[in-house]
Amino acid sequence: MALGAVFISGCLFLIVTVTGLRELFIQGIPQSLRTAITVGIGMFLALIALKSAGVVAASPATFVTLGDLHSAPVILATLGFLIIVALDKLKVRGAILIGIITVTVLSFFFGGNKFHGVFDAPPSIAPTFMQLDILGALKGGILNVVLVFFLVEMFDATGTLMGVAKRAGLLVPGKMERMNKALLADSGAIFAGSLLGTSSTTAYVESAAGVQAGGRTGLTAVVVALLFLACLMISPLAGSVPAYATAPALLFVGCLMLRDLVELDWEDTTEVIPAAVTALAMPFTYSIANGLAFGFITYAVLKLCTGRAREVHAMVWVIAAVFLFKFAYIGGH
Repeated sequence: MALGAVFISGCLFLIVTVTGLRELFIQGIPQSLRTAITVGIGMFLALIALKSAGVVAASPATFVTLGDLHSAPVILATLGFLIIVALDKLKVRGAILIGIITVTVLSFFFGGNKFHGVFDAPPSIAPTFMQLDILGALKGGILNVVLVFFLVEMFDATGTLMGVAKRAGLLVPGKMERMNKALLADSGAIFAGSLLGTSSTTAYVESAAGVQAGGRTGLTAVVVALLFLACLMISPLAGSVPAYATAPALLFVGCLMLRDLVELDWEDTTEVIPAAVTALAMPFTYSIANGLAFGFITYAVLKLCTGRAREVHAMVWVIAAVFLFKFAYIGGH
């Protein structure tokens, strides 16, 4: 039933992409919120990185707190971060990869990491291949799940795509036309993934690390896809890279993405406040879609209350209304 819900949401996602509705939504996003998406994703990456490295930890009293700074993961992740920043400043190619490999190697000596070999047979996909229950997904309360899937895929993936594309310098006149191809690939992957038995297969914020390393064309995606295929055969080797080895790369890229804050018009609170709300809500709610939701609603309400409603694109009103309906009907989950 869960895979059925993913399939239905993927079909809806594909429809709004093919019909151009998703592209229309992107064109309607105000410039201040576009900047906020990039900044928010950077903060989101930083939070994920600090959590993976053990620098921040959960706390019942304060939600988050400082982790154990004496632990090997924290020390090795800090070392990796400094290596990446220093090598990047010295313009050493592959700085991010060198940092990840260095921390991975050191983890075997100081982090208690275990080597489990190189090759292994890939697991069978038979238990999940074409096992989706579409009719079951259409019954009862599962429709709420489908709606949530669709909204998260729509706005989370679109926000991620825009943030990463902006970081790559692709959101400029003359290149925006290719966005629909990227959107189609993204929505098609969700549709195909549900048939193979996976959850929503969509763009991830970690792609910003690849952009920072220089990957800005489709060739990058093809090579990465081939490497992932190879990982099916060498999963023990790929699995030997600990989360705290990749965390420094994410933190580095997250820090760089914050520089887009200078593009905001800090004198216009009807622009900068929605942008700030968007950026802050992404890491604190652990959701890009929620950040966009709060940003759109805040933007529309502030423009309306200050007599500047005519400045608002029609899509902003539509999207703000959709999010208000979601929060009122389904809640925040």
